[in-house]
Amino acid sequence: MADPKGFLNHGREVARTRPVEERVKDWREVYVPGSLLPIISTQASRCMDCGIPFCHNGCPLGNLIPEWNDFAYREDWAAASERLHATNNFPEFTGRLCPAPCESACVLGISQQPVTIKNVEVSIIDKAWEAGRVVPQIPERLSGKTVAVIGSGPSGLAAAQQLTRAGHTVAVYERADRIGGLLRYGIPEFKMEKRHLNRRIEQMRAEGTRFRTGVEVGRDISAADLRKRYDAVVLAVGATTPRDLPVPGRELKGIHQAMEYLPLANKVQEGDYVTSPISAEGKHVVVIGGGDTGADCVGTAHRQGAASVTQLEIMPRPNDVRDPVGQPWPTFPMLYKVTSAHEEGGERIYSASTTRFEGDEDGNVQWLHLTEVEFVDGKPTPKPGTERRIPAQLVTLAMGFTGTDRTNGLVEQLGLELDARGNIARDADFQTNVPGVFVAGDAGRGQSLIVWAIAEGRSAARGVDRYLTGASDLPAPIRPTDRALAV
Repeated sequence: MADPKGFLNHGREVARTRPVEERVKDWREVYVPGSLLPIISTQASRCMDCGIPFCHNGCPLGNLIPEWNDFAYREDWAAASERLHATNNFPEFTGRLCPAPCESACVLGISQQPVTIKNVEVSIIDKAWEAGRVVPQIPERLSGKTVAVIGSGPSGLAAAQQLTRAGHTVAVYERADRIGGLLRYGIPEFKMEKRHLNRRIEQMRAEGTRFRTGVEVGRDISAADLRKRYDAVVLAVGATTPRDLPVPGRELKGIHQAMEYLPLANKVQEGDYVTSPISAEGKHVVVIGGGDTGADCVGTAHRQGAASVTQLEIMPRPNDVRDPVGQPWPTFPMLYKVTSAHEEGGERIYSASTTRFEGDEDGNVQWLHLTEVEFVDGKPTPKPGTERRIPAQLVTLAMGFTGTDRTNGLVEQLGLELDARGNIARDADFQTNVPGVFVAGDAGRGQSLIVWAIAEGRSAARGVDRYLTGASDLPAPIRPTDRALAV
């Protein structure tokens, strides 16, 4: 145990963010560099070493949180890093991007503010990189087996790294021009600078993983050819089909899916553009969708110099505190959240439904018409007399995703079966109905969290390893049927 009285002597303290007026002028991460280390040992001491650490169950990866909290308290950063990497291939990703369901399940959170698990995690891994402790883990011998991983998001990268370390020859195929999937082009730079992603990719290259960018399996190479080349295939293609908004005026110019808008802003940071082809500069921006992707659009619009930013959410405003009846501890509660993007300005409107768009004579969107709604028998119902319009010269749709991209023919070429939710079906080993073809991440699970993606990639790697060799020593944190506490 760290400090038996740590949770009694110290309150919760989190990383400090840079002033709003400073950070909206650049694309660097919002946190003050180095602000965590002076407080992190004290925060780690708040871990109570409870009899049943529910944080383990709240985390899909089963992170050994009490153990690395204890090492962080004692400032044994080498041991803390070893424990952290035992369950998580990419803690610098989850430490920055995960909504921390582990903290919602923290036993201390029953009566006090929970341990700052996420801040401890990112401090440990940043310290490990600075000290040169994160090095390639090259397999001692090769198995002679080959694996193709389709998709280079967090699930694909996790599966590829695990399989490479198990001695298999792994090639990762990515249809974009750079490796990383949504980590590269969906997550804004101010949430995670891409240098963190780049150095992991270099580590994987040094371990032996091969990367093929600009190749879309199903179009540039057929599924049949891929199966001939490789002994096993892992589909980590995500759930990239966006939910649309079929209302009058949807065809107007200036209305874009979030994943049309966000990647272009990231490409500016990569040096591909001087300015984004879809920019919020000087425009009244409306973001439809109240989740994390919507918040990413809000923060991006601020940095591009939007005249105003409004975010719409069809659901009612969440509670500030946990509902002990509807969302009891240790479940992951839906609470009102103020992200760094929301701290930077803009308006949030809840219980609002878009009815139509209005444009100018040139076909550019200018206004968004909305109405207030209330839920009757679980369905949003317009409230009479609440219709109004707000200025909207750029609209981004951030309403989630409905399933795997079916436009490239990959699912049909492989003859894959889908489950009732439209995801690619798989068994307990993450294998599809086609022998030797496995699926991990959002493609099999549906739209979810980065921490689930990594856990699925690790578990699918174990299934592939067993298929290729008859047994596996690779860990499997989850099964496809697991829902746990962090859905």
